[in-house]
Amino acid sequence: MLKRFIYSREGVLSLIVLAMFFGVGIMSPEFISLTNSISIFNDTSILIMLALGQMLVILTRCIDLSVAANVAFTGMVVAMINQYFPHMNMALLIVFCLLIGALLGAINGLFVWLLKVPSIVITLGTMSIYRGATFLLSDGAWVNSHQMSESFIGLPRYEIFSIPVLSWMALAVIIVAFWAMKFSVWGRNFYAAGGNPMAAFYSGVNVGKVQFYAFLVSGTLSGLCGYLWVSRFAVAYVDVANGFELQVIAACVIGGISIVGGLGTVIGCVIGALFIGVVNNALPIIGVSPFWQMAISGTVIIIAVIANSTSDKDKARIILRKPDETMDSAQAH
Repeated sequence: MLKRFIYSREGVLSLIVLAMFFGVGIMSPEFISLTNSISIFNDTSILIMLALGQMLVILTRCIDLSVAANVAFTGMVVAMINQYFPHMNMALLIVFCLLIGALLGAINGLFVWLLKVPSIVITLGTMSIYRGATFLLSDGAWVNSHQMSESFIGLPRYEIFSIPVLSWMALAVIIVAFWAMKFSVWGRNFYAAGGNPMAAFYSGVNVGKVQFYAFLVSGTLSGLCGYLWVSRFAVAYVDVANGFELQVIAACVIGGISIVGGLGTVIGCVIGALFIGVVNNALPIIGVSPFWQMAISGTVIIIAVIANSTSDKDKARIILRKPDETMDSAQAH
């Protein structure tokens, strides 16, 4: 089993991440300390959760470009709620995050499911709408740390066994996602809907409804990350997480989630996110100029994505059989 993992895509990617991790450690030993390792995982936790939601969407042959805008809108809403009602119970506030995020995700899902609007079109539109709504809601103003309650800011930082709550949340999402995708029929339906929609249709799987569920889960996780983002950085403004959707998609593709659907694993998605997390944390430590960090990070991500896409070429072709037209024809009768 260990041998099979080492030769798998996830195994190779894990070795690359470890090589980068210890390679930077040679130049800067504090990089591989336990404290810094926990810090890297904590820094990557939001990316991991968003990438797992995006994974479901991509598995069903769709894309969600509105996740970062969802994070910004939800973060602004809960920050303003906390500003005006600082004594509100945190559990209730988190429920608000989940509901708002789920609603925004459901809007995308309903357009894709019921109106057959291409996901890239609808999420490109809602991305702008959610950003605009964030601006209208806040009138362009910021909610700063002194306007937030201590419990609002402190919850993601609170440590249990020396690990922040933010990291525990990411671990919980990973475990639930792994179980659901590995052992539940509900999770396997995402692979079926994206891998071969026609076969899924004749097996009784409602492909459109599965796509709706994917957007619903992605939106719900984005809502949770909205609170985690503004509380961790102690500020909410219109441009929160601007452009972060590209890193989320990159994490999925690097982790082996096929952009043509039906192929990928939770472990691969998590390792893909950690790959980006290690790169982003390593560059400042080894003294790379901030002016070069974004360019180098982007270049490394592009190389990793191309390498993964190339190695996935044959499998991708297998599931590209234009089944949608056949399925639509069958549904019409």
